[in-house]
Parts: sequence; structure tokens; C-alpha cells
Amino acid sequence: MSATIYLRGSIVAVLSLLAATARAQTAPPPNTAGGSAAQATASKGSTDIVKDQFAAAGARDQKDGMAGNVQAGGILTSGNSRALAATIAGQYRYRQDIHQISAAAAGNYGEAAKTGEAVAQTVGNVQGLVRYDLFFAEHWSAFLQVGARRDRFQGLDLRLNIDPGVSYYFLEDQKHRFWVEAGYDFQYDIRRTEQLADAKLADPTGDYPRTKGRHSGRLFVGYDNQLNAFVNFTTGVEYLQPFDPTRAWRLTWNNQLKSAISDQFSLATTFTLRYDHDPLPGVKDTDTITSVAIIYTFK
Repeated sequence: MSATIYLRGSIVAVLSLLAATARAQTAPPPNTAGGSAAQATASKGSTDIVKDQFAAAGARDQKDGMAGNVQAGGILTSGNSRALAATIAGQYRYRQDIHQISAAAAGNYGEAAKTGEAVAQTVGNVQGLVRYDLFFAEHWSAFLQVGARRDRFQGLDLRLNIDPGVSYYFLEDQKHRFWVEAGYDFQYDIRRTEQLADAKLADPTGDYPRTKGRHSGRLFVGYDNQLNAFVNFTTGVEYLQPFDPTRAWRLTWNNQLKSAISDQFSLATTFTLRYDHDPLPGVKDTDTITSVAIIYTFK
């Protein structure tokens, strides 16, 4: 399943980028800049918007008003291997003077099987994020964001993150942004009983409670560049350092290349890497996602 998705996603991404370059040479560019510089993750059935998967910065826009987008992606194969993956997500931002409110939500599903085998679910999660920014000084904002995630294959009935912090924008205009965020993260997990049973089998001496709270420091660095009128590149790295135990630190790296198809439609290719230095027994410490989605933007 992964090889098929990666190959098709790479082909589509290359073709879209070539098409965008050709249009930039032959047609007057439309105004495609603006909106939030949040890390919008496309999906092979695994869009990520919440905390340790999606470091969402409330990037300051040059104009007040509303902006948002809806995105969808998927893949269907049949024959020697059968696979279905689908995702739908949306983002919304409203800015008025020094106040900004933003929100995002996503749902993902995937299943696969070989010939002669029963279809098994491989992806299943829902997630949401709400954030408030107060731009209290030039280049500075204070924010509070709350995210929630339910993910069967991460062993989570619920992961709740509450994150206050401050942002500083070194560069800030509609075509070029570079900023950092620093703050505090409180994470509260309600784990699935199946995942806890597997952990007990892998390590009978360990203590794995069903609910767990964790206090961490948070650092995020983001960069957003409108390469030309049609192509936009965004990247961001988030680091979470727990206070206790300190070994359980996590790192997330998001990348997105978005190519405009028209004034309102874009094709996004995304790569995400997630590293957990202290996962539960039986759970791998590194996940990567490469994906493609169509985005519809409204203002």
C-alpha cells in the first residue's frame, strides 16, 4: 500500500509543479498569497493537524477578515492488492485588528488487503484544533491553542493538548514569513485498552496506566515562502521536551509544497516526520507520511 501511494503521489506532485512553472511563464499571475501560514498536511489517509503532528502557527496576515480552505485526498486500488485511503480536512481563520481566531478539523480512514485476504483497517483518526492569537506588539503575539485527537493505531481514545505561548515574527508579509514560538504544553492521554494489553505483553514489568498527563516545554520554528504566484513552500519543526521523564521528548517536521491550479484550487504535496524518543513497547519511534490532496480556498 505504501509504495503505491508514494509512487502516485510523487508523479502527481512533479506534474503539478511543472504545470505551475509553465503557467508562470505564459500567463499573468493571480493573487494567491494570504491566509494562514499553518502547516496544512495532505493525506494518504493520515492528515495531521493537532499538536505533536501539526504545529499550527497563527501567522499574522496583512489584512483583517476571514480565510479558510477545505481539502480532500484519497487513493483506490484493486487487483493483486486492494487499498482504500481517504481524508477530508478544513481550516478557518478570522482576523480583526489585534485579535485572531483559527480552527481546524480532519478525519482520516484507510484499509488494505492482499488477494485472498480479508480487508483490514490500517488508518482511523479524527482530530481538531482551536487557537486564539493576540498581537500585542510589533512582531509579537500571545496565543492559546487547544487540540484533541482520537487515533486507533496510536492507541489513543483521546489525546488532549493545551498550549499557551508567545510567537515572534522575524519576517512577516504575505509572501515571506519566518517565525518562532515558545511556550508550555500540557498533554492528557486516555489510552486504548488493546494498546495497553500489547504493552504489558511486551514488557510485563512496566507500569502503563490508562490515563496519563504530561507537562512539557514547547519550541516551534516555521518558514513560509511564496516562491512565485503559483507555488508556495512551507516547513516547520516542533520540539516538545517533557519535564518528567525528560527522556520522552518528541520531534515533528512538516513540509508542504502547494501549487495553484486556479484562483481557488491548489494541489498540495506534503511530507511529515514524527519521532517519539520513548514510545510504548511494541510501537515504533518514527513515522513518516508522504501525501497529496486537492485544496479549495475561500476568503
